[in-house]
Amino acid sequence: MSTSNYISSFVSSLSGRSGGAIYIHIPFCKQACHYCDFHFSTSMKKKEEMVLAIAKELQIRKNEFLDCARSDKNDAEFWEVETIYFGGGTPSVLTTEEIEFLIAEVYHHYSVVENPEITLEANPDDLTSERIVELSKSSINRLSIGIQSFFEADLAMMNRAHNSVEAQKCLELATQYFDNISIDLIYGIPGMSNEQWQQNIETALRFGVPHISSYALTVEPKTALNTLIQKGKIAAPKDEVAEAHFQILVETLEKNGFIHYELSNFGKENYFSKNNSAYWLGKKYIGIGPSAHSYDGFSRSWNVANNALYLKAIQQNQLPSEKEILSTADRYNEYIMTGLRTIWGVALERIEREFGERYLDYLIKQSEKFVKDELLSIENNILKPTSKGKFLTDGIASDLFYLNLEE
Repeated sequence: MSTSNYISSFVSSLSGRSGGAIYIHIPFCKQACHYCDFHFSTSMKKKEEMVLAIAKELQIRKNEFLDCARSDKNDAEFWEVETIYFGGGTPSVLTTEEIEFLIAEVYHHYSVVENPEITLEANPDDLTSERIVELSKSSINRLSIGIQSFFEADLAMMNRAHNSVEAQKCLELATQYFDNISIDLIYGIPGMSNEQWQQNIETALRFGVPHISSYALTVEPKTALNTLIQKGKIAAPKDEVAEAHFQILVETLEKNGFIHYELSNFGKENYFSKNNSAYWLGKKYIGIGPSAHSYDGFSRSWNVANNALYLKAIQQNQLPSEKEILSTADRYNEYIMTGLRTIWGVALERIEREFGERYLDYLIKQSEKFVKDELLSIENNILKPTSKGKFLTDGIASDLFYLNLEE
């Protein structure tokens, strides 16, 4: 199968309205990475209680896919869970028994496809040889390993819990037992040369992993990294360095058979992330656990980002969440953002069909300057970034948003 045919086949397999994803947020970490602004706690005192609460939330929300189906006037029996994703936090702090318990709860309360993609995010320091063998015998069939860098100085600066030796050892072991492995790498790290970044990529390639997610180091408010930069202890990341690293990343991985199918994600054929692709393609998903987000096509909800409040509410059979109904403009903006980030781009026909001629006219007008500057292109009625424009995708997307079309 050609690459283009594979890409079309993959999106077709996820484009039906019959399936959805479940994301389970595990809000615990051994220590706080300096750059991270996700919700987590370094105290494990409530871990067992949290696992039981997550199981209870799965039960409380078991009819949400049913409700989605009814709102679309489809038969509820067609709604099935296609992917289960354990994120965080650091899900690998759970025991394998706790993970299997939660997976069993999904199967008990939801209809699940025959071979779902079940992903566990894990840190190298948790992936001992014994643990990898144990996980290989579990329901987990995909590992997403937070390597971030193979250089000790980078790992120390980011306050990662593992070192370079652990990173490489865990990959050597994991690839013996798991076929479907993704690793995370961070670029644009202050002081990292182009040569060092190239070496990071080459090291990853030596292990033959079929999927790589890579992100620019960003400075989020209220993180330790932000404080260290403000105090002058760490240099701030530079956009020009991140852009140079991004271009090296794209060129190197594409030469090695990876498909750049989303701005931060590269996969070989048959190894695209089904879970994340479901988000980008607008599928429904349920987020379980504190701070987790959910989406049903017309509304978005999110759980409270506080472990104590989450536990208290669930114990009282209440959902600790807020909800917003998405306007036409909200849904248009979201499609622009996710569409431009993917290899599938933004379909102009879909814009007109789902949002109307006014939105289509606006999009074409706003895109003109980017097309002229060769940052965007329109081919076969699909709007997508050019190679020159990829690194600027998020900024370009924001210029295509429409915030007050319905006013």
